[in-house]
Amino acid sequence: MKSCQISGEKRPGEDQIKKLQLMKTKLPDKNQLHVKSEVFKAIADPTRLKILYLLEEGELCVCEVIVALDKPQSTISHHLNILKNAGIIKWRKEGVWIHYKLVDLKIIGILEELTQLIKFE
Repeated sequence: MKSCQISGEKRPGEDQIKKLQLMKTKLPDKNQLHVKSEVFKAIADPTRLKILYLLEEGELCVCEVIVALDKPQSTISHHLNILKNAGIIKWRKEGVWIHYKLVDLKIIGILEELTQLIKFE
């Protein structure tokens, strides 16, 4: 690891500062970072992850999700709304029932790949 120590002082040198400024210009903008963080917040809940895994099998009515997870309608609706607002699932209305599905089936595979990349020790 590089040291930031220069002449006994602990601070980055001019070359390091220039490199850091260049790196900073390549960061996603504030809006993009907000959207990405909302997606990660949405999937950072065990109930919402269960919903995503259920939806991997295909479209489900909200009543089916309620039965599958044995949770109150208000709880399931809350979690579905968070996933919908994050753009991870979409919905359609059929009569009085709302049906949900993943926006892309690759989402579960990506979740699996991400968790395999992280070493839990």
